[in-house]
Amino acid sequence: MKQFKGTGVAIVTPFREDGSIDFKCLDKLVNHLIDGKVEYLVVLGTTGESVTLSKDEKNAVVNAVIDAAEGRVPIVLGMGGNSTQSVLNSIAEQNFEGIDAILSVSPYYNKPSQGGIYEHYKMIAGASPVPVILYNVPGRTSSNITAETTLRLANDFDNIIAVKEASGNLEQCMEIIKNKPRRFLVISGDDTLTLPIVAAGGDGVISVTANAFPEDFSEMVRRALKGKMRGARELQYKLFDIMQWHFADGNPGGVKASLNALGICKEKVRLPLVPVNDEVRKKIRELVKNY
Repeated sequence: MKQFKGTGVAIVTPFREDGSIDFKCLDKLVNHLIDGKVEYLVVLGTTGESVTLSKDEKNAVVNAVIDAAEGRVPIVLGMGGNSTQSVLNSIAEQNFEGIDAILSVSPYYNKPSQGGIYEHYKMIAGASPVPVILYNVPGRTSSNITAETTLRLANDFDNIIAVKEASGNLEQCMEIIKNKPRRFLVISGDDTLTLPIVAAGGDGVISVTANAFPEDFSEMVRRALKGKMRGARELQYKLFDIMQWHFADGNPGGVKASLNALGICKEKVRLPLVPVNDEVRKKIRELVKNY
């Protein structure tokens, strides 16, 4: 599972002004990230606005990322939902050639019990031909995967290999790190908390900010994993303001403002999301210019 240690990037989906997918900019972004030495890419996650893409668009984005990456880094596919059977159907229909793992968000809106969450992932683990990374993001799902449930899943299913923890709860992260099987990875889902989670024994991050600043973000994580905390802290605080502003008026609007300032893609997002407000855009542009 070492291929998922370090920095993964939840890549954005670039759009043209008319709302169509900008595949030229997507190719540019993939190469920007690989040149920045990130360890792996996550396609069709929250940051990729997957919920506003049609089935055909999702397939086209996945194929474009695989083609652009050319086998240089592992690819993780976002594949989750609030209907267990729908997720199983998607797994059955998916061509997994070029896909190294799936990232599956905990069911949202339904607010299942811990027993329901366990049974949901049990079915996914039994159906997936590639390893499964749990995704706990209570701020979006309205339910938390407790440390107890994560540990139960980690112990019961060999192909559940990691959790992306975006609960913002360091105590919960440390409980998982303390009691997990050795093979199981704890991955930060919060950019600003990546360094503390790695310092506590975590294994890396699936980052938003690394879309724009892959070289420094991935180097920060590598230093932390090697115990070179002084150097890691220097990069953490170099990135800190931009990490905060990326989420000041919604994700992925913030990081798309940075990517636009860097000349990589437009700020365009799909409704119901809108671009960041003028104040946030001005601050992000200023931070990018002075970075």
